[in-house]
Formats: sequence, structure tokens, C-alpha cells
Amino acid sequence: MMTLEKFEEATEAVKKVILRTKLVYSDYFSDTTGNKVYLKPENMQFTGAYKVRGAYYKISTLTKEEREKGLITASAGNHAQGVAYAAKLYNAKATIVMPTTTPLIKVNRTKSYGADVVLHGNVYDDAYQHACKLAKEKGYTFIHPFDDEVVATGQGTIAMEIFKDLPTVDIILVPIGGGGLAAGVSTLAKLLNPNIKVIGVEPAGANCMQESVKAGHVVTLPEIDTIADGTAVKTPGSNIFSYIQNNIDEIITIDDHELIVAFLDMIENHKMVVENSGLLTVAALKHLDCKNKKVVSILSGGNMDVITVASIVQHGLIERERVFTVTVQLPDRPGELVNVASVIAKEQGNIIKLEHNQFVSINRNSAVELEITMEAYGHDHKEKIVSALKKHGYDPKIVKPKSMYS
Repeated sequence: MMTLEKFEEATEAVKKVILRTKLVYSDYFSDTTGNKVYLKPENMQFTGAYKVRGAYYKISTLTKEEREKGLITASAGNHAQGVAYAAKLYNAKATIVMPTTTPLIKVNRTKSYGADVVLHGNVYDDAYQHACKLAKEKGYTFIHPFDDEVVATGQGTIAMEIFKDLPTVDIILVPIGGGGLAAGVSTLAKLLNPNIKVIGVEPAGANCMQESVKAGHVVTLPEIDTIADGTAVKTPGSNIFSYIQNNIDEIITIDDHELIVAFLDMIENHKMVVENSGLLTVAALKHLDCKNKKVVSILSGGNMDVITVASIVQHGLIERERVFTVTVQLPDRPGELVNVASVIAKEQGNIIKLEHNQFVSINRNSAVELEITMEAYGHDHKEKIVSALKKHGYDPKIVKPKSMYS
């Protein structure tokens, strides 16, 4: 059972392996939402995520014999690093089964702690089945990433720290994948203050907990589709499900494109890299139907590879209309390209890429197509550039930008 006594015990235990991630007040999100918003930056942990809390506390409760058998788990990355790091501290062998889609940075960091990494399956659920098989064959002790009350108790220590920093917190936003973090945080939060509101946040393309709560029992999604790999789970935990039912007040779902915008918000306003699953609670701030409340968003992790960061930045600029593409048709004669560029330059547009297609029409003197990708300051600036092109006799058509890196 997750009791106050167990949470206090776990809080003392995890002090040996965590960094004290104090709340960060966000002027930007407070101003844009009308609430007093605080960030709990678990992305700043030594392993890059909160998962080390539950992993270490669980391993600390095992017997010497259980640890000597060797430890095994399945994880999309953050729990993997937590188990690998904790196992290293206990001098225990760890085997980690990860989906083949796991970002490279998570795979390499897990290996750096001395763990054996096995890549299997496309999603967490595939990796989990394989890890269970290996545990049975090899006699390893399995450390579940979320469906374990002891692990969830370790994750719940986050709530203890939130209340120490902000005793009058009104709302806590917590990401949900399999449900361990949400179960631990919400249970402890309700023990400390029964009137607090705890809201779970899931990706819309992997809302297994939301569907389970609606059904009244654990259900398995037929498929999942989300860029939030850390919360890409088909089946939530059955052992912790009742804690979710009793302590989570609401579940919000977030579309992937909202995570892209949230990533840029965090980079530009807080200079922090937060992975997509950790951004769920940031994106959820805009969905809150309240004002003047003290809200804490848990940033669960920050492990992202550089290629993913580059892709999200690109798509985020497009989403915000900071990068856009237009096509114009113009006669194929000297000076026309300069004329178009001059119009854009006068309006302070910055051209990133040009593609000049002379074969769009049989009659090249009639028209050739020029595709222009450019930077703007935002929607209003974009419209100003488009209006200027129209004013000078061009008929710009907005098209979907191609990759800026191709």
C-alpha cells in the first residue's frame, strides 16, 4: 500500500541519488494562462528524468539475493537509465529491454551506466513482453517501470518536494504513460491535501489511461501514435489503476502539434530542453478552465537526441508561422528574381531557400514558378509580406514548407 509512512521512507531513500529540483516560477506561462505557474524540472535530474526515484527506491527494498540474481526491466528510455544507474550503485547486473524506436541518446546513456541493452519491438509493450520472457528464462528480478506500488511510491516523492516548496499549491499537472508517476504523485498529494486537484495529461495518440478510466477497468489500445515516446503505452498498469481512479481528478489529452509549440516555448522562455512526454503538462496549461490558481507542471524528463530536437524546432517554426513557403509565377526574363527578392527584403523577410522551376509551363515567357521559403516574425509579419507581393503584381500561393535541411 502507498501510505504516508512509505512515502516518507522513500523520500529519505531517494535523497542519495536525486538532485533537488526546486520549483521554477514561470512569468511567461503565468502571463499567458492567468494562473501562477510553477515548473517542477525533473528534466534536470542526473539521469535526465524522474524515473531514478522509483527505480532506486524499489532496488533499495530488494534483498541481497534478489539483487544478485540480476535485474531486468523494459523501458522506452528514462526508467532504463534509472534502473541502470541504481543497479550500478548496488553493484548489481542490469539488463534493459528497449523498443527499437528508442532515441539513441537514451540507449547510449543506459549503456554508459554499465547495463546490457537489448533492443526489441517497436513500442514499450513489445519490449515488456520480451523482458518478462528473459526474466523467466534467466531468473532475473523484474523492476516494472510503472505497475508496481513500490516504484510508484518512489515517483510520488516528487509531490513531497512540491508541497515543501509551495504548500498552497492548488493544481498539479502530471504526465501519464503507464500510470506509475501519476499514481504516486496523486496519492501523496491527496494524503497531504485532500482538496488539491491533480490532473493527468496523456498524448491523444496513446490515451490508454483515459480510456481505462472511462471503461472502469484497464483496457488495451489497438494501436498508438504519438511523438511522446516516453508515454507511448498501450496498456496502463493494473496494480496502480485503483490509485488513479481514486486520486486523479481529470485527464487531459494533448495532440502532437501542441507538444511542438510547447517545446519552443520552453526553449525560448526558460532555456530548457524538455522531451515530448515532459511537455504534456506544459501544453495542458492552455486547457485549464481556471484563473488565479497556483499550478505546478511536472516536467518529467529531458532526454532527446539532436535529430529529434532539430526536427521539432523546424516543425515548431512552421507551426508558429515563423517559417513559411509561397510560390509565385513570373515571366522568365532577367531581373524578375531580383524584383521578387527586393519586395521581400523591403518587408524584412529573410529568404531561406529558393527553387526556380522553368518547366511549369510550356511557354516559359508566360510563366515560370518560383518557390520561396522564408523566415518571418510571426503571423502578422507573414501576412504583411504576402500582401506586399500581391501589391507588386505577384499572386503568392501558400504551400507546405519542405524540410529546411534538404
